[in-house]
Amino acid sequence: MTGTLVLDPMIPLALLYVVTALAAIGVALAVWRRLAGWWLRGLAGLVLLIALANPAIQQEDREALSDIVVVVVDESASQRISDRASQNAAALANIEAELARIPNTETRLVTLGDGEGDAGTELMTSVAQALADEPRARVAGIILITDGRLHDIERAPDLPAPLHAILTGQPDDWDRRLIVSNAPAFAILGEEVTLTLRIEDQGAAPNTTSVPLSISIDGEPPITVPVPIGEDIGLPLQLPHGGMNVLQFTIPEADGELTNRNNTAVVQINGVRDRLRVLLVSGEPHPGERTWRNLLKSDAAVDLVHFTILRPPEKQDGVPVNELSLIAFPTRELFLEKIHDFDLIIFDRYRRRGILPSAYLENIRTYVEQGGAVLISSGPEYGAAESIYRSPLGEILPGAPTARVFEEGFVPQITDIGQRHPVTEGLDALSPNPDGDGPGWGRWFRLVDVLVPEGATTVMSGLDNRPLLTLNRIGEGRVSLIASDHSWLWDRGYEGGGPQLELLRRLAHWMMKEPELEEEALWVEPTGQTMRIIRRTLETTTGDVTITHPDGSTTVVTLEEISPGRFEALWTGPEIGLYRLEDADQSAVIALGPSAPREFEQTIASAEALQPLVDSQRGGIMPIAAGDVNIRSVRAGRPAAGRGWIGITPRDAYRTADISIKPILPAWAFLLLAALLIVGAWLREGRR
Repeated sequence: MTGTLVLDPMIPLALLYVVTALAAIGVALAVWRRLAGWWLRGLAGLVLLIALANPAIQQEDREALSDIVVVVVDESASQRISDRASQNAAALANIEAELARIPNTETRLVTLGDGEGDAGTELMTSVAQALADEPRARVAGIILITDGRLHDIERAPDLPAPLHAILTGQPDDWDRRLIVSNAPAFAILGEEVTLTLRIEDQGAAPNTTSVPLSISIDGEPPITVPVPIGEDIGLPLQLPHGGMNVLQFTIPEADGELTNRNNTAVVQINGVRDRLRVLLVSGEPHPGERTWRNLLKSDAAVDLVHFTILRPPEKQDGVPVNELSLIAFPTRELFLEKIHDFDLIIFDRYRRRGILPSAYLENIRTYVEQGGAVLISSGPEYGAAESIYRSPLGEILPGAPTARVFEEGFVPQITDIGQRHPVTEGLDALSPNPDGDGPGWGRWFRLVDVLVPEGATTVMSGLDNRPLLTLNRIGEGRVSLIASDHSWLWDRGYEGGGPQLELLRRLAHWMMKEPELEEEALWVEPTGQTMRIIRRTLETTTGDVTITHPDGSTTVVTLEEISPGRFEALWTGPEIGLYRLEDADQSAVIALGPSAPREFEQTIASAEALQPLVDSQRGGIMPIAAGDVNIRSVRAGRPAAGRGWIGITPRDAYRTADISIKPILPAWAFLLLAALLIVGAWLREGRR
């Protein structure tokens, strides 16, 4: 129970000041006239003024409130390595026991986990949120159990009480870390790109000068090279294929180091082609020749070399060669010296006329077997005696002509396997049929009859389901055959046209081995911690996918078919890091977040970042390895830490349960006292 004097004037405060001034003037006048009772008059006026001010005693019934100590336990990823989890538990038990013996004290426990994405340890954010939930006038101390590696020190709030840090870790901790400091987001195929790596030791590391570095691309068997420690390493490499290339760099875990979570780094580089170099050889002028040229030239990423044989050897018109404005066909230069400069060779209605000797055609076959690509756009000549099939190239072409050529209209169809093949998958959706019966594209009017060899794949068919577009793999390269020369009708818009440009684009990318056009492929599209697993296959079913987590545990995911040949599933990874996906035939690797997260950039416990904030509150930093700490009560403004102890400042907070106000004297008592003083002054002055 406490009492406080309060005033509740009966008249406005300004009027009270006026009355006070008049009373003072009256007393001064009495003094000037030397009235013997002037002091009694003054006391009477004072009593009246006090009565007008209406003084009272305000009494409060207070209930003492307990002091609050906020304890923040860091359980982020870096606090789960080595023995830090048990250190956390031991330190928390010590603090709770110490606070339990201090009377009138409560503990507010806050547990800090991993931040969203790669935010790291948001320790100060947790402290700010905890203080926002508590009355600041009751907070007697803040205790952090942490390794000191926080990533939001700039968010430190204004602290109302001493701040202490109980530091995990051991004095002899050490760790080795792999850093990729420079890696491009994309690189041009065939050109060298340099990555910068560094291996650094932290803490009480052993004296080691070099370690083996393993490099794996897309989960393939790694190569291992020794690299020095503590130096920037320039690693030159060329991407093996277009699309996303996942490069994994790993150093082995050494005995005694804290964690291997930062011994691996994953870099994802998108491989792009600078230019698609295409050699187009037209055997003779025809309506579709210009269409082929226009389609290829319309793409700025295509470097096209186009030759049309206008004057074959059998054509003798008597015009001297030096008077012709034609460019001689540089057969030796193109097909012997520079053939490997081209990504794709297209023979458009080409027939054997002695221009390309058999040795050159054999060189083209070797070019394909070593990874090149050849596309045959055939016309009637493909079924004739001078067909290019009847050359060394015939051994690798995906269709043997029967000498029959059909000259009647037909609508190209996608075969059953073509519905699942990435070259023709969903192609009919680009030209929908209003009647809903088959694709909505226009007819072609010529088809060369061919027999498809074993191993080739027919993805489009023509008249009476005869092969129209056939694909095959030869050695490291690929070949394709279009058994018609009427694809140009789609480009001209005949009967509504058709998706010739898209078909050619897909066909070229498939022949260039672009990953998104592979028939059998497994890949992942990550969004945050969620991955979309995509499996493409020519089969009607596919098996489950086994996912290997960063910690080595596995999860089996079943895929669902969403379209012919395409199976998908959504799966959320429980933690950031590198995941490996495998089914019976395919594998893929993907990094959710960085493979070496921010939590593992610095793993040696250190209070360097916290020291200025702790010092500003006169708190202390106590290593758990030094033993248990004692907790004492200290006065505000005094040092709150010493050897083996930390302090909290009692706040003496209270809650007002009841308030009562009683006047000092009743009004009649003030009037009686004033009257007595006035009468006393009159009697004293009357004696004189």
